[in-house]
Amino acid sequence: MEYAPEEYTRHYIVQALFKLMNEYEYEKITVTDIAEKAGVGRATFYRYFKRKEDVIEFYFAHNTMEFMAEQRYYPRCREDYVRIARDVFEKFQKNNACFQLIQRAHLEYLYLDFLNKRMVEMFGKDYPDKSHYIPYIFAGMIFNVSMEWLRNECEGTAERMAEIFVSLISIANS
Repeated sequence: MEYAPEEYTRHYIVQALFKLMNEYEYEKITVTDIAEKAGVGRATFYRYFKRKEDVIEFYFAHNTMEFMAEQRYYPRCREDYVRIARDVFEKFQKNNACFQLIQRAHLEYLYLDFLNKRMVEMFGKDYPDKSHYIPYIFAGMIFNVSMEWLRNECEGTAERMAEIFVSLISIANS
């Protein structure tokens, strides 16, 4: 995927934060530390982000945008949902080192907040006759299952996790 110049700067900042989180406690990392590691000034950091947490939120949003760009069709059957869920778990597994750092820093709530917003955007309008809680149920399922899978070092295949997840969605939809 090609990036605009400002996107490269954001990515340098994201990479810098995760590298620092690998070496230091999150609370001890300053904006100055991140900017220096990224090779940018503090003003550049603040041009793109207001706080450190925004960097992590950008990381989630960017990965989701990349994931959505890779999806070529709207799901029509159970197998389509399983494939998409498998792709989600594979992407999560591929990025598990970053998620482990997020978990170690007790910042999982950022992931849950992101999932809640995303699920409301994606599914809120799809369930007008049911409950407005459905997107939050889906977000909670994704969050809890992925965090537990991470705690278990992504034991089991992404395919198996997708089957479990789609089965749970089927139950929630009935």
